[in-house]
Amino acid sequence: MKLHLGCGKNILPTWINLDIKDLPGVDIVDDIRFLHKIPDQSCDIIYASHVLEHVGRKEFESVIKLWNKKLKLRGKLRLAVPDFEKAVMWYSQTKKIVDILGLVSGGQKNEFDFHKMIFDKKFLTEVLEKLGFDDIHEWDWKKTEHVSFDDYSQSYFPHMDKENGLLVSLNIEATKIAEPPAEVREFGKSPWTE
Repeated sequence: MKLHLGCGKNILPTWINLDIKDLPGVDIVDDIRFLHKIPDQSCDIIYASHVLEHVGRKEFESVIKLWNKKLKLRGKLRLAVPDFEKAVMWYSQTKKIVDILGLVSGGQKNEFDFHKMIFDKKFLTEVLEKLGFDDIHEWDWKKTEHVSFDDYSQSYFPHMDKENGLLVSLNIEATKIAEPPAEVREFGKSPWTE
């Protein structure tokens, strides 16, 4: 199974498209924090583009652990999240806070469209390692089977300048090697969330 979480209107053919809203093309309506309708160890790959930042700092690790549980051993977790380091870099150079508002705080178009967490490569890598993943590396959106489906993994400043702009999406892929350790399975039980 190839599971596309928080798909919205971006429906990927040959994938199971899951969203909390019942939109056209959505295969499964479910909450990415619970995945009640997805069997454990059933996914070869899980793709979540600009979804994880919508989960709070005291629960995002539990969500990653849940996604780990849904993956088969050696399954892939492909994430795209706003890159806080790039947002800071852009703001430092331009002093245009309006440019980074959506990246940092979300579009705020509905009750689900708020950002509750920030990430950079070092932090997200450490969390993934702790939660049972290895072979953690950045992935190139230009080299995926979903390259022709424009989503936030292809976010640039200036907007849509994919040739010369700054990629502001942190695109990280990791391979499941183990179940997460039991001592960090509860919400908020990590040094980053205290």
